[in-house]
Amino acid sequence: MAVGTRNELHEDLRTHVDGEVRFDAGSLAAYAHDSSNYRQPPIGVVVPRTIEAGIEAVAACHAHRVPVLSRGGGTSLAGQCCNEAVVIDWSKYCHRLVSLDPDARRAVVEPGACLDDLNRELSGHRLMVGPRPSTHDTCTIGGMIGNNSCGASAQAYGKMADSVARLEVLTYDGTRMWVGPTSGEAFDQIVAEGGRRAEIYRALRDLVDGSMALIRTRYPDIPRRVSGYNLDALLPERGFDVARALVGSESTLVTVLRAEIELVPVPRRQSLVVLGYDGIVAAADAVPDVAEHEPLALEGMDATLLDLAKEHHLASEDVVRDLPDGAGWLMVRFGGDTAEEADGKARALIDALNTSERSPRCAFVDDPAKEQKLWRVREAGLGATAYPPGDPTPTRAGRTPPSRPACSARTCAGSRS
Repeated sequence: MAVGTRNELHEDLRTHVDGEVRFDAGSLAAYAHDSSNYRQPPIGVVVPRTIEAGIEAVAACHAHRVPVLSRGGGTSLAGQCCNEAVVIDWSKYCHRLVSLDPDARRAVVEPGACLDDLNRELSGHRLMVGPRPSTHDTCTIGGMIGNNSCGASAQAYGKMADSVARLEVLTYDGTRMWVGPTSGEAFDQIVAEGGRRAEIYRALRDLVDGSMALIRTRYPDIPRRVSGYNLDALLPERGFDVARALVGSESTLVTVLRAEIELVPVPRRQSLVVLGYDGIVAAADAVPDVAEHEPLALEGMDATLLDLAKEHHLASEDVVRDLPDGAGWLMVRFGGDTAEEADGKARALIDALNTSERSPRCAFVDDPAKEQKLWRVREAGLGATAYPPGDPTPTRAGRTPPSRPACSARTCAGSRS
């Protein structure tokens, strides 16, 4: 980008946007990366103080024909927060819980709301957001919508697209609108009103009508499909849901201004079962059997991750002692209104697996404090593998460190017996 044009953009943003406009080298370096392996300095950074200020930032970028990129907590693993664009960081100021309807279990939220902070606000009503990525203490609702996040709780609550009821969005050319499921009558009304919104809806309908057979037959029917645009959400049998079609579009189609999300009850009691296997492959083979019991959450962990977690002091010896023997583990969480209900589901799983071909070693954890410690070890897995102690190799998210090659199931199992 030419220096003169860059300076004009900088001045335009400073003049019209109520917020922090950062074009200094330090800010560009700080926003050049997220939690992925990618590095790309942005053109500039805008931290709007209000939603309206964010809209002004997009308008200025449109006037200068400069791309925009929304950013939340910066926890993305595939470079979603890195691009040669003006980065709009919503997390500092635009994080309000706008409204809450506890009876309908719905909330309207600004995009910069941190998931854990929002859930704390909702906890008084015993409600929460269903999806829970391992970065729940940092990630934002807007980022979760952009990436179609899910996390360990996807077994019970699905992906973020399954929680989105409506979105208030802004197109690059300045069209601001609420989108969601669209009945035939609502579609006809939008088209009759004319304008840019009608043009967008007609184009979406034409896109689906022209590719309906392919969308119906070629989109894989898997629970955690988060790749590509959700064109199947626009099928007539799915309510022509424009909001859910936009979830996962990673700031490439619209800027999300507010989200109306569906909430779920907080389980009153929880229980944890840890299943030990000879290796992570054997643990993975057992997943379908475990999933039949409909847990709240289901996560896997291998011996390499555990060893690194111990070196990082993320797993104390008392936590490790709670694990059953093995080199691969499944951590299975159940919930219920009472301790008896939650524990009963856990014991039912253990009983069923003990009579199956893939019978594991089992540990039933009924101490909430120990349960949380064990779960934190799994959530810390990404950082533990990306930053192994004493390894000078440049970090790569989720990698297996070359100094610790993945061991065989037989060797790992023997070393722990």
